[in-house]
Amino acid sequence: MKKHGMLNSHISKVLSDLGHTDIIVIADAGLPVPDGVPKIDLALKLGTPGFREVVDLVAEDMVIEKVILAQEIKDENAEALQFITDKFGTGTVNASISHEQFKALTRHAKAVIRTGEATPYANCILQAGVNFG
Repeated sequence: MKKHGMLNSHISKVLSDLGHTDIIVIADAGLPVPDGVPKIDLALKLGTPGFREVVDLVAEDMVIEKVILAQEIKDENAEALQFITDKFGTGTVNASISHEQFKALTRHAKAVIRTGEATPYANCILQAGVNFG
């Protein structure tokens, strides 16, 4: 058994396999998962686990160079936007694409991690960076 870090074996495997610019998605309970994209379903009930908790844990084990959000988060879920901005900084966060464009980008994800989050637009695309140079 691992002593530290991500204990979920599916998430740990995905994170270990990421290369520079690969993307994963952390999704609320309602975001559709495109055919062919692996879904790691963590949802136990509405609200559990929450978006913040999963983002925090994934960010502990992943080098993240960019975070992409749907622009609708600005009006519909200011709290989630503030959390992401505080966590990653304004230079890393892009919230300028539509929710439809966001969903289209998820087709390129290595995995979608589904949370139990039940607030609107609590979804993010995390783009992998590198931990050198």
